[in-house]
Amino acid sequence: MIDGFVRVGPLMDPASYPAWAQQLIEECRESKRRVVEHAFYQCLRDGGLRAATVRQFLIGGWPVVEQFSLYMAHNLGKTRYGRHPGEDMARRWLMRNIRVELNHADYWVNWCQAHGVHLHDLQEQNVPSQLNALNDWCWRVCTTESLAVAMAATNYAIEGATGEWSAVVCQDGLYAEGFPEDTRKRAMKWLKMHAQYDDAHPWEALEIICTLVGENPASALRVELRKAVCKSYDCMFQFLECCMQLEAQQRSKVRPALAAG
Repeated sequence: MIDGFVRVGPLMDPASYPAWAQQLIEECRESKRRVVEHAFYQCLRDGGLRAATVRQFLIGGWPVVEQFSLYMAHNLGKTRYGRHPGEDMARRWLMRNIRVELNHADYWVNWCQAHGVHLHDLQEQNVPSQLNALNDWCWRVCTTESLAVAMAATNYAIEGATGEWSAVVCQDGLYAEGFPEDTRKRAMKWLKMHAQYDDAHPWEALEIICTLVGENPASALRVELRKAVCKSYDCMFQFLECCMQLEAQQRSKVRPALAAG
């Protein structure tokens, strides 16, 4: 018998959620911090990355952006109307937000074009295979795991971290100023949309997850949820590390040339 959960406190207050969920947040905090505080985003904000590195990031990130609505649609297929309050919440939320995610693919393409990266570049995916790991993981978890675990890995973990790193890149307007004024708004829309509204999305996902599994889920399920959340963060971290490795390689090519001069 599931002990039902109904949130009574503020949406974005951890204290509004069961003790196990508060513990989940704490246990995953370091994995999340490695992503949102990664040097890549600070360098991107400050204009400190070479064009090839930014290009790799944008191309490598495209499959996740393009297919995020498909992850959500796959999870929507796990719901049945009236079977469980958590499924009803998930059903309404996923239906509403799938349409929003479809628009995000357009905004990502606009961002890419501002960096000279075109749709055929995104489709060719000429990037290291390590950058495919996040998309592969999202498909695997959404295909093989329960609705709660899959939403924890995608809508809670990935959307939450993305909202925070987008805010870092948008901070102080430094990155935006690197685009010509007439194309700036179009180039920045993906980032601005995520930095502004996505703050509530991971909390809404957490509320749905808690409603699905209740106040006292089995310890094995709690472990599954923690592993899924941290796996998403870890895949994001490895993605960024791969990009920074390319940056280091680009810099090492410049140094010998300067020394020779």
